[in-house]
Amino acid sequence: MALNWTMLNPNRSPVPLPNEMNITTVDSGVDLTLTIPDVAPTGTAPAGGSGGSKRLKSLGRLWLTDQRLIFTSDAGPGTPLDSLSVPLPAILATRFEQPTFAANFLAFDVRPAPAGGLTEGTRAELRFRDRAMFEFVSLLEKTRERAIYMKRQAVEEDADNLRLIGSGAATYTSPAETSSTSVSLAMGANIPIDNPPGYNS
Repeated sequence: MALNWTMLNPNRSPVPLPNEMNITTVDSGVDLTLTIPDVAPTGTAPAGGSGGSKRLKSLGRLWLTDQRLIFTSDAGPGTPLDSLSVPLPAILATRFEQPTFAANFLAFDVRPAPAGGLTEGTRAELRFRDRAMFEFVSLLEKTRERAIYMKRQAVEEDADNLRLIGSGAATYTSPAETSSTSVSLAMGANIPIDNPPGYNS
């Protein structure tokens, strides 16, 4: 999860990642509140207390893709909360809250990205001003579950490939199968063609 790192088009829509597919967009009235705990450089709370937190709030737009949840502020660059990009597997827990005397909201805890401007324990709250949010919450949960499943599958495939290589069952290409382009590149490189000293008879 990274604060103010989203690459944006001139119309302030996010630049898609490779192979990223947009699922849904909320074009206006998205109220995002971030609570970011203060953490000392060593990872402990500041001396003399349990540590504080800062609260950032902004109104803007929201995108849900098959890879990320993205928020962009209507206020534009220079605001403390200009944009937020959260990879779906980094959403650790979600809660759909329905208070008696206030609007429904979605609360979620996140795993921050290294150098992303957030700390462990960051919590986000989303509210929609102009529409109900139950349908969006359901769509987010399904998309998030699929993203987590796909990430686990990729990790398992990588582990299987490493096991194959370790067991010697990996397939290797013989020099005869190497393309002529790569052979000519290797021959054109500064590779000595004489035998090393002491091998000449």
